[in-house]
Amino acid sequence: MIQQQRQLRDAAATQALGKELAGQLPPGSMLLLLGDLGAGKTCLVQGLAQGLGIDEPITSPTFALAQHYQGQGGRALVHLDLYRLELAAAADELLAQEEEEALALGAVLAVEWPERLSTMPPESWQVRLALSDSANPEAGRTAWITPAGC
Repeated sequence: MIQQQRQLRDAAATQALGKELAGQLPPGSMLLLLGDLGAGKTCLVQGLAQGLGIDEPITSPTFALAQHYQGQGGRALVHLDLYRLELAAAADELLAQEEEEALALGAVLAVEWPERLSTMPPESWQVRLALSDSANPEAGRTAWITPAGC
């Protein structure tokens, strides 16, 4: 599979993409979410959670840094937000801890702000989101999806 580009007209389309990705990501996968503030990263994770059978409200873990969710059928999600971590070493350490736990749970690991890491983890999926009009978030967004190994 190669990189795809998708036009997402609104939040519902962004969530639908997350739900679609949930069906493609095997347990233990890492999904890196890149994009400016307000680009729709958490919205995409909300759809991912729906696709994993998680019915809890999903919010950005900006202050908690990590949230763990258990879905139906044993599917799980670990959601990280590295935005507040200014030092790459701190971001790397948190990712290592949470990746180990996600693998033990067979969870999908969704990482917002992976730009804070010293390097992008190999064999991870990436979704880059960009607003179509930065002055108008309701104008939709573009998503570039790169599967692991591409």
